[in-house]
Amino acid sequence: MKRLFLFDFDGVLVDSIALYEKSVNVCLERIGHEPIADREEFLDLFEDNFYSAITKRGVDVGQFMAASRAVTPTLDYSVTRPFTNLIPVLAELKKRHGLVIISSNSSFAIRLMLARFGFEPYFDDILGADFNFSKIEKILYVKGHYGTNGGHTFYVCDTAGDIREAREAGVKTVAVTWGWHPRERLERARPDVLIETPAELLTL
Repeated sequence: MKRLFLFDFDGVLVDSIALYEKSVNVCLERIGHEPIADREEFLDLFEDNFYSAITKRGVDVGQFMAASRAVTPTLDYSVTRPFTNLIPVLAELKKRHGLVIISSNSSFAIRLMLARFGFEPYFDDILGADFNFSKIEKILYVKGHYGTNGGHTFYVCDTAGDIREAREAGVKTVAVTWGWHPRERLERARPDVLIETPAELLTL
């Protein structure tokens, strides 16, 4: 039966943590907030939905997104890298299943990096922050749009917050160990599956 694979972007397809962290801090400074102190504090924001997490810190998300729209086109995307061995896996999955990106990043940044790394042909759609801040809502929308149930829909992700949102949206959670949160942090969030290589996606 055809399945639907939903992919987080940053930390799953692309190694972009330094760029994303810089972007967040530049946006925060532009709207008069202190930048995130260090990498560990930055990663703590992804124990939850990112936009919920910054709202709890007193950030106006509307102001943050306005800053993000100005900052995103100015970033140096050459510092990002694709994770290895993904294209053969994506190509094989695409033969039989639907592939969609669901991310907290902007669709502009995602499309730019997909083109840069040759990932464009494999994805049917991209739902970034400009579509909705909530990954729960994005997952529910995609399930309805493609007519798939939770048992045949997998969210491939790399943070504890992703796992929690995907579970609440009623889909299978597949956590990858090569992303932003370490294995121990992912295990505490109890994903349905934990994988160490992209090839393991073909066994689901």
